[in-house]
Amino acid sequence: MANEQSSAEDEPPSLLWGLDPVFSAYARLYIKDILQIRESRQVPGIYFYKNHPLFQVDVLGTVVYKREREDFYCYGVDDSTGVINCLCWKDEKWRDQGDSVRGKGHGGVFNVEEQLRKLCEAQRSRCVLEIGDLLQVRGSLKTSREQREIMASSFYKVSDPVMDVQIARMLDMPQLYRDCYNKPFQVPCGELEVGTTDAGGPSNIQSLLGQSVRILKEFLKDKEVPKFRPYDVEYLLHPLIRSPVLSTSTGEEATSVGPSFPTQVKNLLKETLKLLQTEGEIFRKVLSPDELYHVTEQDKDLLAAIRDVIREDSKREKYAEKGCHILHVLSSVRQRYSRNLSREALEIALNFLECNSDIISTMDSHYTVL
Repeated sequence: MANEQSSAEDEPPSLLWGLDPVFSAYARLYIKDILQIRESRQVPGIYFYKNHPLFQVDVLGTVVYKREREDFYCYGVDDSTGVINCLCWKDEKWRDQGDSVRGKGHGGVFNVEEQLRKLCEAQRSRCVLEIGDLLQVRGSLKTSREQREIMASSFYKVSDPVMDVQIARMLDMPQLYRDCYNKPFQVPCGELEVGTTDAGGPSNIQSLLGQSVRILKEFLKDKEVPKFRPYDVEYLLHPLIRSPVLSTSTGEEATSVGPSFPTQVKNLLKETLKLLQTEGEIFRKVLSPDELYHVTEQDKDLLAAIRDVIREDSKREKYAEKGCHILHVLSSVRQRYSRNLSREALEIALNFLECNSDIISTMDSHYTVL
């Protein structure tokens, strides 16, 4: 369990976190461990179970309390090891739906509006829970007022009348801990090779990732790229990877036990994009098989959405004096533009708008229009 972790255990360098599969997955941890894992000293918002970096979790438990706010529900979820707050955002369509899709059947004739209404009601019933319901939540961790919370990216009520879902999870969790979480993360030194040195140690991998991040940042800034796909920028990293060479003594191609050149380039690009996402330089508006990345400072629709939120809400009495807090802006922009927008990306966009005198910060983390 997390309370057995050694406080002296060093964190791996942040540039290597993407090499740990746990970092990219929704970690299925016991709530007791989620409440006790330590936050990274390098990057706020990243947590460590033993030496595994993570920021997303998958929780299944019973709702033991419920609070409703204007934009979200706050559910207390209990998995029998602990209780954690889960902030589940309301879907805008439920509030705006009203009676717009209501219709009446016409003598046995298939009615599209009626079927649409039934579908919407079925979806809504799985997103509104009561105390005692079984809830599955996936989302990112955050610490608010010294309390650990889950910001849900997806959540739904689980129908489990014979408890088969809960029993299956109870059987899977100990195996996940044994096979994955309790095993230390070891950097696979052979995954990436630096073209300028023969060593393949972690320090060279970190140097390589640093170079690739710098190259992509400079390219995106110089070319003012608003969005791109991985294959659009893959060629930029080719010079960083050692290409297959011919042996000078035998004239034959040197054999290598490491990954091929295309594999090394793809691995490097994958980790570079993860780092840029973590920093907020890029983000994915929609999570789909088509990996389309938006560049935060060049996304005009995102910048316009932020300006509109701050302009409209600054007129409200609640925000008239201090301006809009960054968390309020984040919540509104996620509902209006993209649920996948991270706080890091929002901070970069706010800083860009402030540098252009579109908005001003009235105090720490509060913004208003000029």
